[in-house]
Amino acid sequence: MSDSVKTRRLGQRGEDLAVDYVRRLGWTILDRNWRCHDGELDVVAHDPVVDEVVFVEVKTRAGVGFGDPLDAITFRKQRKLRQLCLLWMTEHGIGGCGIRLDAIGVLLVPDQPAQLTHVRGTDG
Repeated sequence: MSDSVKTRRLGQRGEDLAVDYVRRLGWTILDRNWRCHDGELDVVAHDPVVDEVVFVEVKTRAGVGFGDPLDAITFRKQRKLRQLCLLWMTEHGIGGCGIRLDAIGVLLVPDQPAQLTHVRGTDG
């Protein structure tokens, strides 16, 4: 199996775990892997407790050799994600509601339980 296939499978497993986690929080999944010409949003959900649309960036790693998964979400990446959030909202005709950008880091080390770290962002 090629490294790119392994990486995609790892990312998909991490995303599936993140979706299970936010569903357990009571959130509704509105979209997954939404793509446009500018990029991709991993998970779009609704948090009913605060009545916000939450855009969740998921980063998964199989170890910490390259740092924590959340280290991959740089300032530049955050700026790009904010642009994508606005494009998603425009495409779906949603406005006038609270939005938030969250991140979930997933660490999948062999022979250990998955570790999820959820960082809640600021209101958009």
